[in-house]
Amino acid sequence: MRSPLLPAALLALIVTGASAQEPQARPQAAPEAPHGQGAVGEPLQPGANSFTEAQVRERFAKMGFAEITDLKKTDQGIWQGTATHAGKQVRIGMDYRGNVAAQ
Repeated sequence: MRSPLLPAALLALIVTGASAQEPQARPQAAPEAPHGQGAVGEPLQPGANSFTEAQVRERFAKMGFAEITDLKKTDQGIWQGTATHAGKQVRIGMDYRGNVAAQ
């Protein structure tokens, strides 16, 4: 004998699961951050940085920085350079955790 509860329970799980999902927040453009502060408000930290120059350039470009020049990794493992953002030339940096700072 088949129980009518099984299809009803499956339907309830499907409906509940779909309504419980929240839309993901859209990433925002790079905020104007004070000197030494990352995009999430964390100071840039020295450390063993495994990001390649290409990865750093890509991250900056996705955040709205253009004309990235003089990009070099310091002996503390922080990538630094200059770029334009919102029509202004700014100094940029990225630490080993991926935090970005602009001044």
